[in-house]
Amino acid sequence: DLLQTALAKTYVAWERIEDHRALDGYVRRALLNTRTSQWRKRKVDEFACEELPEPDPVHAADDPAEQQALRDAMWRAIMRLPARQRAMVVLRYYEDLSEVQTAEVLGVSVGTVKSAVSRALGKLRDDAELGLVRS
Repeated sequence: DLLQTALAKTYVAWERIEDHRALDGYVRRALLNTRTSQWRKRKVDEFACEELPEPDPVHAADDPAEQQALRDAMWRAIMRLPARQRAMVVLRYYEDLSEVQTAEVLGVSVGTVKSAVSRALGKLRDDAELGLVRS
């Protein structure tokens, strides 16, 4: 990585290098400067501590069968939404489109997407079947 970065810097500066016979020195200096910059920017991500952190307790949601039951219940709840709200929820949360992209796809305003998705999420929160699965 270091050599590749130094050579890339040399390539970028090619027009400014007056004596192309001195390229070895230029690349060596680029290597040294790049490494020095990397060393200065290094950060410490690990810290010593006296006690090990406790592992997360195993949740019931970690059970694949329960996860599948929740996904199935969610799809059934989404299918009960009105078609327009369903389309907006699917585009926003399953297709991961932004509000602007969703509005463009459906030919509506961004405000319409915001309000319809908000109402749809409210209906999903109040859905009795989802409440049973989440409990």
